[in-house]
Amino acid sequence: MALDTLKHKGKRNKLIQLLRSKGIGDEMVLEAMNQVPRHLFIDSIFEDLAYEDKAFPILSGQTISHPYTVAFQTQLLHVQRGEKILEIGTGSGYQTAVLVALGAQVFTIERQKELFEFSKKILKKIHFPPKYQTFGDGYQGISCFAPFDKIIVTAGAPNVPKMLLQQLAIGGIMVIPIGDEAQKMYTILKLDINTFETMEFGDYQFVPMLENKEL
Repeated sequence: MALDTLKHKGKRNKLIQLLRSKGIGDEMVLEAMNQVPRHLFIDSIFEDLAYEDKAFPILSGQTISHPYTVAFQTQLLHVQRGEKILEIGTGSGYQTAVLVALGAQVFTIERQKELFEFSKKILKKIHFPPKYQTFGDGYQGISCFAPFDKIIVTAGAPNVPKMLLQQLAIGGIMVIPIGDEAQKMYTILKLDINTFETMEFGDYQFVPMLENKEL
């Protein structure tokens, strides 16, 4: 069976129409999501449901976010082609692929070994490889490649990790869900080395961003 069939593409078109009807207005984000075969990033038992606006369990007790959440976070980033983007929490690699489809240079980090191995394999297989992919603690970021034009965090953090703020370029944007069991989505604009402008964008629910866990 082909990796990405006409049936999959048809369902993906319907998903894009749904996201547009829910208020996603960035056509570049929608076009990028229309390129990425979401069904390959989840367990095959969910394949028929892959293009519904639902979250699904993935490896290591984690989840792949609702397509709307992926689209909304990506839209908040205002991605420009060629920008360096740090992604905290590769997961199965779906959000990574969307950012790559937008033309970004993606640097991504994952702390669950099983997910790190899975995402590395699938992203290469479908030709959406990030610029750099590593296994490690997201709270530490990837300082050797800083500063980043944009940072996206795909897990719920109890607060904003200071190391990540330091790795954000002046004029750069971080998109991060903050909170414990439920989160608020925030954008953080870095105005200068110690000055940040924060905006809140409603309630979301992510798996927690774990700190000080043995790798």
